[in-house]
Amino acid sequence: MRARVQGTELYFDVDGMGLVPDGPRMVERPVMFLLHGGPGGDHSSFKTSHAALRDVAQLVYIDHRGSGRSAPADHGTYTLDQNVDDVDALRDHLGLDRICVLGSSYGGMVAQGYAVRYPDRVSNLILAVTAPSFRFMDEAKRILRERGTPDQIRVCQRLWDGKFESLDQLCEYYKVMGPLYSVKYDPDKFEDGWQRGIRNFQQLNLGFGGFLRKFDFIADLDKIRCPTLVIAGAHDWICPPSQSRTIAERIPRAHLKVFADSSHSVATDEPEAYLAAIRGFLTHAST
Repeated sequence: MRARVQGTELYFDVDGMGLVPDGPRMVERPVMFLLHGGPGGDHSSFKTSHAALRDVAQLVYIDHRGSGRSAPADHGTYTLDQNVDDVDALRDHLGLDRICVLGSSYGGMVAQGYAVRYPDRVSNLILAVTAPSFRFMDEAKRILRERGTPDQIRVCQRLWDGKFESLDQLCEYYKVMGPLYSVKYDPDKFEDGWQRGIRNFQQLNLGFGGFLRKFDFIADLDKIRCPTLVIAGAHDWICPPSQSRTIAERIPRAHLKVFADSSHSVATDEPEAYLAAIRGFLTHAST
């Protein structure tokens, strides 16, 4: 499905019932917007890792503007601020008063920005393996120097510089970095996921070469008043657990869950425990 909002066309997909039969009544489930990583990724990996959550929420998968199956847009609008406003425009397009938001990695940065800017429109917030400010980059670079191989350090330089020149270079980056992103990295599963997904390396360049070097939500996180679950992987190199601790300390109603046997890909490193934590949070937050 597509929504024409904010001067562009966003792709979204809906999974699960909003109203569920329960004996003589209909019970309303929360609507959860799922915000993907990148910048320049797409929603496709959510459909293999998060689809089971349809039993507790109606899932709305979204491709950010210019990402995945969303329409190309003016490159000047490929910003964190615009992604935040696009989320609210889609909420309004769908006629929803309040939404639950799950943001992973870069999507978690968008989710924080949304909850800060539109606190009354968020019922519950899930921030998975993300960071609250530009400071995550310096910590990630330090971890890479400590843990990374020479080849990993080499391919990461394109990320830090914002200078990927092709999808082939981006694919090489994810292949080489795979064992740092996931403690259960599987090359065959990576190939399947790469073929399913649609990626925009120019957006990744704009993020790491530009706006991700200066964004900072830390001073505003106390504006977020909804119940919040913050998820971290103990071995995450790109959004280290210290970043999640900062988020959880600053948001008044936040709970931090650190997964001991996970890196950045908690949803695939510890899938059962990850989904159970989200289900438990949604059940508790809605009571």
